[in-house]
Amino acid sequence: MKLIIQIPCHNEEAQLPETLGDLPREVDGFDTVEWLIIDDGSTDRTVEVAREHGADHVLSLGHNHGLAAAFMAGIERALRLGADVIVNTDGDNQYRADCIPALCRPILEGRAQIAVGARPIAAIAHFSPLKRFLQKLGSRVVRLASGADVEDAPSGFRAIHRNAAARLYVFNRWTYTLETIIQAGQLRIPTVSVPIEVNPPTRPSRLFRSTAQYVLRSAFTILRIATVYRPARTFGVLGALTMLPGLAAFARFLVYALGGDPEGKLQSLVIGSGLIAAGAAVIVGGMLADLVAANRMLLSEIRARQLLADIERERGREG
Repeated sequence: MKLIIQIPCHNEEAQLPETLGDLPREVDGFDTVEWLIIDDGSTDRTVEVAREHGADHVLSLGHNHGLAAAFMAGIERALRLGADVIVNTDGDNQYRADCIPALCRPILEGRAQIAVGARPIAAIAHFSPLKRFLQKLGSRVVRLASGADVEDAPSGFRAIHRNAAARLYVFNRWTYTLETIIQAGQLRIPTVSVPIEVNPPTRPSRLFRSTAQYVLRSAFTILRIATVYRPARTFGVLGALTMLPGLAAFARFLVYALGGDPEGKLQSLVIGSGLIAAGAAVIVGGMLADLVAANRMLLSEIRARQLLADIERERGREG
């Protein structure tokens, strides 16, 4: 059994030595533990520092693609390197590396194929009350959208079995955390939460500049993911919300028409008919989008099987 710990990095020269210094070289249940650094277009000495401090593999993307793209590039490289389980962590040493054995345990025991580290949000001193509330709210929304019981959806500290890793593909360019959980729920990939601990912050977050930006980006991401993976439900709700005022306006016209005064309320008929037609169009669009989503899931399965088959052929040639 091989465990590969991957770290997407963008200009982590200052934090990387401490991060790598804490990583384990032995984890119960694995014969081999290797480290993979994904250099997402760093302009400092991230690559040199990674090699100086013992990284087994360095994947350089050439220029900055974003965290989600770096995560996916690392997943594919780790699979091609023969990983049975992949642990993803951050280059700023946010997550305690000594929690890696506990994070991998549900996968080794066969209870899950994805384990997400759940931070002690209430106990993290540098999290403001608003941020704690938003973290919990976002996680609850993701649980509803995915059906997966994950306590800390934005957590990037997670362990992934090779079969699950091959089936994941992120469309969002900003972050992989929310989309992979919702996708795992759609694909019926067993996912669990594992309590973990965190280190004191070493630098400000680079994903968002303010709480308002975080809220807007997260809301847009969740809405986009819901539209991509559950279009029938999303468009159905939007269509119903559009049709309800139209039905009310149409009912108002009928009431007056039955009372002998239809001519004075024609505006209700026009508005009601327009809203009902618009809502129906949205629902039909959702039905078409649902067909596209089903095709996307089929393509995801084909991609996973092809990727795993390619890896097996590469291993056969090397053997």
